[in-house]
Amino acid sequence: MKYSFILYVIIFGVFLNISAFAQQTSSATAHATIVQPINLLHVRDLSFGNISPGETSGIVVLSPTAAGTRTANGGVILPSGSGTVQSAKFIVSGVDGYSYSIILPLAAITLSDGTHFMTIDNFTSTPSGSGVLTSGSQIIYVGATLNVNANQEAGVYTEDFEITVNYN
Repeated sequence: MKYSFILYVIIFGVFLNISAFAQQTSSATAHATIVQPINLLHVRDLSFGNISPGETSGIVVLSPTAAGTRTANGGVILPSGSGTVQSAKFIVSGVDGYSYSIILPLAAITLSDGTHFMTIDNFTSTPSGSGVLTSGSQIIYVGATLNVNANQEAGVYTEDFEITVNYN
């Protein structure tokens, strides 16, 4: 009986000891850092300048550069009195060194003088698709293609378009 009691104490102690080490608890600290929001500032509008339509349709392609150069194809003439020719300009700002994506319109935008219509499409940007904020900011230039109808009516054609930037 004395041995069985000692055996019982040993077995009970072993199981008690095993169950004491079967579960452990530890803790961790949760962290969250809120960064400066990305910001997009419109600086100047997209302007194709003066265009002379022909008897056939044509296009004017405006480059997404600081100079905003343009070229014409088809039945479009670019007169020497060019008017205001410029790519759209935006300044994106945020956290220095962060990369971001640029989302341009995918569908054509319809310009109107109130009665007549033209479209712009094939939006492009510099930088193209994405960029990196150097010293916390970067300039984005936006160009596009203007589709001029044959014998397009004279007028000032306008419409707004949007671009979007997001941190990557």
